[in-house]
Amino acid sequence: MWMKIFSVSLLCLLVNIPLGSLRERSRKFSWQWLLWVHASIPLIIALRIGLSLHWSAIPINIAAAVLGQAIGASPEKKRRAAQGSGLPGPPLASAGAGRATAGPQPRAPSPEPERPRSF
Repeated sequence: MWMKIFSVSLLCLLVNIPLGSLRERSRKFSWQWLLWVHASIPLIIALRIGLSLHWSAIPINIAAAVLGQAIGASPEKKRRAAQGSGLPGPPLASAGAGRATAGPQPRAPSPEPERPRSF
């Protein structure tokens, strides 16, 4: 039984490495991101049912899948850090961000008066 759990967990890890790389390239919580996070689940379920694994294998398989996602995402994070860009897409700050502008400045929130406490 442990050999079956080990082999399915190893397969979960190996399948999720490229999926983690693809996930890291997409915008967080977009439909592509959700697709790459959950793409291996049907395979894992089919293997668990086909090999009739015990329910105790579920946390081990999930941990292997998460580890595979993290291993696959790591090179993409390093590549983006070396390029100096954050998330995929246009940069959020412009070259003049930090200088004072001529437009209206946002106001600080005013403090609310204290309300009597009811017990």
